[in-house]
Amino acid sequence: MSKFIVKRLLQCVLILFFVALIIYAVMRCLPTSYVESIARQRSSLPGSKSYTEWLAQLNAVYGLDVGIFRGFLKWLASAVRLDFGDSWQYNVPVMEKFKDVIWYSFALGAVSFFFELIISIPAGIIAAVKQYSKIDYAVTVIALIGVSLPTFFFATILKLVFSIKLGWFDLYGMVGRYHEQLSAWGQFGDIAKHFVLPTCTIVIISIGSMMRYTRTNMLEVLNSDYIRTARAKGVAENKVISYHAFRNTLIPIVTIVGGSIPGLFSGALITETLFQIPGIGYTSYQAMVGGDIPFSMFYMIFMAVLTLLGTLIADILYAVVDPRVRVN
Repeated sequence: MSKFIVKRLLQCVLILFFVALIIYAVMRCLPTSYVESIARQRSSLPGSKSYTEWLAQLNAVYGLDVGIFRGFLKWLASAVRLDFGDSWQYNVPVMEKFKDVIWYSFALGAVSFFFELIISIPAGIIAAVKQYSKIDYAVTVIALIGVSLPTFFFATILKLVFSIKLGWFDLYGMVGRYHEQLSAWGQFGDIAKHFVLPTCTIVIISIGSMMRYTRTNMLEVLNSDYIRTARAKGVAENKVISYHAFRNTLIPIVTIVGGSIPGLFSGALITETLFQIPGIGYTSYQAMVGGDIPFSMFYMIFMAVLTLLGTLIADILYAVVDPRVRVN
């Protein structure tokens, strides 16, 4: 296992290097120069340096005065020290802005992930046990709705019904108008209330695939020979389901769940943007719209790291939870 982990880590580093190179090359080949725009803006400030001086300084800082590969190596040398430069949109270091917003995304992702698991896994198992029943059809319909609905459409419907028509929740934001006047528990409740609609959006959109995956695996296990043998021996149906079938169904599910854990930090870009939750997704969207190349570069590299980490965790967990799997 240790050799497998070391080998996969080295592969991840190699893949990440080429992904970062491609992202950097694409940024360098954009048809417009955001550096020129930033230099023009800063040169117009009172007492500032000239446009030419700002342009030369920014080009030197971001390695734009040399070729793509040399510029990439210069950027990489700073990136490995977690120095991604200053954000043009927010006028602070990229890592400082990241530390300020990441925990909003983590809180939203963790709460949504928790509800996704406690809803989708039991629903998928019940649907498999009661195959072709009304419960099975209901779970299938809900799963198809979750898979088919676009995030922006479902979020808009929720806002129309619960914010505009009923007035139960605010349209957007993290806190209400009188947040500062509330007690500590009142402020916590205010933030939790603003998380309700974004959480519902993520959960409903996400549970469909997990429901179908759980149901499919449970049906496969229930049709296995050892399940038929247990029933033939007179084992109680509840024990067959809960002890034999459920435990083996969890093996592939654990790998999916483990691989999804790094995604808790990635942020839900569309949901955060629609509800204006100041997490990493919404912050990155604003940076991309505003032409903030340093922050956009960091966010795409961050997403690549999370993807590679999730794949590695899923592979390791599969070998851990299933003793039949041997990694070599």
